[in-house]
Amino acid sequence: MRQAFRFDRLWTGERWFAPGYLTCGADGLVEAVSGAVPAAGTPLRSLGGTAIPGMPNLHGHAFQRAFAGRAERRGAADEDSFWSWREQMYRFARALEPDQFEAIGAMAAVEMLESGFTSLAEFHYLHHAADGQRYADPLEMGGRALAVGDAVGIRTTLLPVLYLRGGFGAPLRDEQARFGCRDVAEYMGLVERAGDLVRGTMHRVGIAPHSLRAVDPEGLEEAVGAWCGRGPVHVHIAEQQLEVDDCVRHLGARPVQWLLDHADAGPAWCLVHATHVDARELALMKERDVVVGLCPTTEANLGDGIFPDPAYGLDDAVGGAVGIGTDSHVSIDVAEELRLWEYGQRLRDRKRARVALPGEPVGRDLYRAALRGGARACGAPDWGLRVGAPADFVLLDTTHGRLADHGEDTLLDALVFSRAGAPPVDQVWVAGRRVVWGGQHVDRDAVRRRYLATMRRLDAAAAH
Repeated sequence: MRQAFRFDRLWTGERWFAPGYLTCGADGLVEAVSGAVPAAGTPLRSLGGTAIPGMPNLHGHAFQRAFAGRAERRGAADEDSFWSWREQMYRFARALEPDQFEAIGAMAAVEMLESGFTSLAEFHYLHHAADGQRYADPLEMGGRALAVGDAVGIRTTLLPVLYLRGGFGAPLRDEQARFGCRDVAEYMGLVERAGDLVRGTMHRVGIAPHSLRAVDPEGLEEAVGAWCGRGPVHVHIAEQQLEVDDCVRHLGARPVQWLLDHADAGPAWCLVHATHVDARELALMKERDVVVGLCPTTEANLGDGIFPDPAYGLDDAVGGAVGIGTDSHVSIDVAEELRLWEYGQRLRDRKRARVALPGEPVGRDLYRAALRGGARACGAPDWGLRVGAPADFVLLDTTHGRLADHGEDTLLDALVFSRAGAPPVDQVWVAGRRVVWGGQHVDRDAVRRRYLATMRRLDAAAAH
């Protein structure tokens, strides 16, 4: 049903209203936002407090939430890297059954909502059983990701992943059997099945050619052509220097350069990580207006590197957009992703205030940029709290020590850069439904019990 909300202060992503009023339609989208009381006839709830838009999480692998902390032992040869981490992650991924995958995904989603993420683009590649056998329902696992979204109240953009090979010119390995598709036709069957499960505005579907190392040029062209621009296209790219070197050796160009030369990439495309790009590639990315999906805590955890352009995605007129994701879920915290994005730039450049336009507050510009890029990457109709955008908002606890006595000029800076205790989130509403109250998800206890039981079963199985 249509409902309206009143706040003492409301930031739309572009401007403040005090007081502010937001009307949410029956479809879960914003119908009106202003400083004026809505017309009579719409139920009005006075929530008080300070509201800001919920943040999109543009990249995550739900099952990896349960792997966090399980690959932090230093090897004897001192050659720990993304690639050694990946081998351990593969072993963990082979053990998961559908019910376990769903329980882990629900815990991750609850933690996202409690942090202020209100939508998730799930980069989903656990399609089959561990030995590669197909489930009766080809979207058995992907359907669980959508079911999590329904159950806990997080908007979900499902991105079935196309995995055709195990590396440049290499066949799929045994441990990759549950990721792979026989061909693009089988893959598009997964995508179309996902489309059958989409309901209302809470679900969306996109495609995700995993990477240039996992999808050959012919497969990429066929998949993108079959998709016909119906929604987001996500791809892992240039995350590791070795990947760049291998791409140059096999395809004759750097990954982003090759992709933009051979694919009609544009605003619906999200280049996840894009860590190792040069000036020419950055210029092309802005020209094509692609989204860069940064995952700062995971990129730090894996030793990936730092995205080289602090100004990318800040100026709407220049081209390009940027958003944040929690990827492997070693950390699930909106403010931490934004903070580390900025701090990485500061550490590299040995200067302050990097990810902001001249004269502008850094916290506000970080948050605004991530809203805009994240919404686009998730396939949302608009970003922030504007007419037609998702009616998803976070009610901040402004009595929290991090935010106390901060006005409109510094509130978002304090949210991002002041770190003490739990996130200063009081309530979270998604599509007119309250999913977090008093800082905790309304179903946290039940979700946590199921998650802990799942982890005990996985640990017992690993011990044998």
